Formats: sequence, structure tokens, C-alpha cells
Amino acid sequence: MHSQKETDFNRIAEAIDYIKNNFIKQPSLADVAKHVHLSPSHFQKMFTDWAGVSPKKFLQYISINYAKSILRKRGATLFDSAIETGLSGTGRLYDLFINIEGMTPGEYKNKGENLYIEYSYEESYFGKTIIASTPKGICHIAFCEDETLAYELLKSTFSNAQFKRVENLYHKQVLNLIGPDVDSIANLKLHIKGTEFQLKVWETLLTIPSGVLCTYGEIAKKVGNSNASRAVGTAIGHNPIAYLIPCHRVIQASGIFGGYMWGPKRKTAIIGWEAARLNNETI
Repeated sequence: MHSQKETDFNRIAEAIDYIKNNFIKQPSLADVAKHVHLSPSHFQKMFTDWAGVSPKKFLQYISINYAKSILRKRGATLFDSAIETGLSGTGRLYDLFINIEGMTPGEYKNKGENLYIEYSYEESYFGKTIIASTPKGICHIAFCEDETLAYELLKSTFSNAQFKRVENLYHKQVLNLIGPDVDSIANLKLHIKGTEFQLKVWETLLTIPSGVLCTYGEIAKKVGNSNASRAVGTAIGHNPIAYLIPCHRVIQASGIFGGYMWGPKRKTAIIGWEAARLNNETI
């Protein structure tokens, strides 16, 4: 059974998808509201409360032209100097307060043998999530529609670990960083399983500020191999930490958002929400 928060996000995501797919026709507020089975006034309020801007304004933030302008204006220069320069508000690079610790070769090889993992299902700003942690830090975050399938995926990743369903401090810290409370900065630790190359790519993703978009090619250059765009894409596709390791901020050079492990609707929603929040803070 879906919670009200989850139901509201699903409607917002459906509305965003409808706007994105029909922007050429410039659908009216009534058209979009009808698509998600709400009255225009109720939909306008719900959408604005969630995104901080009107549906019409949000369309600007999910268009290819806007994405291209972000890549041109804030792409490589900001990406390369993000740590040194910083931004105001959302762009304070809160992600950099997240520290990655790779699992030991033994933990990696033995699929979590001797690891004790606590997990819980939480309602986040972008839908239901499963969050899991070891005593060293967060090891897994995924958006999920089905709790059973989400748990089976977690279990298959660490097939020899011991699991217990319980919410802990790490999980609460994660929720403070997903959504409007992102400024509640925490020195969050990640304890994740990945190859040396994957860890390098994921660490690089953490340098992309909120509201900024980068291409696969830019990430490849940053990790020291400009010809490794495809390998970078594969590493991004194996990102075990939804949202906090921001693979949603990597798009195609053409400005097309591209795929996303947790669904293209959610990726579009997150990109648009971050852009709206950044623009509201820098006006």
C-alpha cells in the first residue's frame, strides 16, 4: 500500500513526464492536471509546493535547450574548479562531505561475509527508498517500488552478509540529504563495494555540484582517460548509492538526459528540482 507521500511523488513524476513528452504542444495547466486526475487548482498547488516553481516554469528546467546551456555555461570550468570555488546555497557542494571507503578485497571477494547489514525502507522526497548500512557507513541506497524485490537485490549484492531490518542514525542522515533538507550537512560515510575504477568514477561524481550537469566524456577526462566514456557509463550504471552519488547529473553531450537505473521519470524530476532550487537561490 502506497503512502500519501509516495502517491504524491508518483503523481508529480507522472506530470513531469507528461510535460516533457508533450512540451511541443505546450499543454495547459488543465491538460496536465487532467492527466494526473487532479483539479487544476489542486495540481498547481501540489506541484509548486514540491518543485518550488510552477509547472510551466519547471518545463524550462527539463528541456534539452536548458540542459545544453548548463553544459556550456557551467560545464567543464565549474566542474574542474568546483572544490576551490564553491557556490552559494544548494551549490555548497554538500556532496563532498560524503566520504567513500571501499570494502576490503576480502569483503569484496566473499560478497560481504562477516558483514552485519542493517536496512530500512524510508519515504524520501523522490519516492520510497531502501537504505542499508554496515557499522562503517552506508553501503546501499536504492529507490524502490516493491520492497521484496528491493531486499532481494540488496541480498544478492551481499549474499553472505547477515541482515536485520532496523532504522539507524546513518539512515536518518541519508534522509536529511535527499530533498529540501540538503543543507543539513552531515559527514556521512559510505562503505561500498566496487572496483578501483568504479570507486574513482563514483568519487568524481561527488564533485558535481547540485544543479550542475556533466557529460560522460567530462567524467572520463576527470578520471584520466578521455577515451573511457563507455567504461564510465558502465561504472555509473553500477552506482550503489542513489542520489547521494549523483549519477543523475550525468547526461549525454547532446543535452538528452538518457537512462537512469531508478527510472527516467525520476531522473528528470531530480534534475528539474535541483535546477529550480538553484535558480531560486541565485536570483
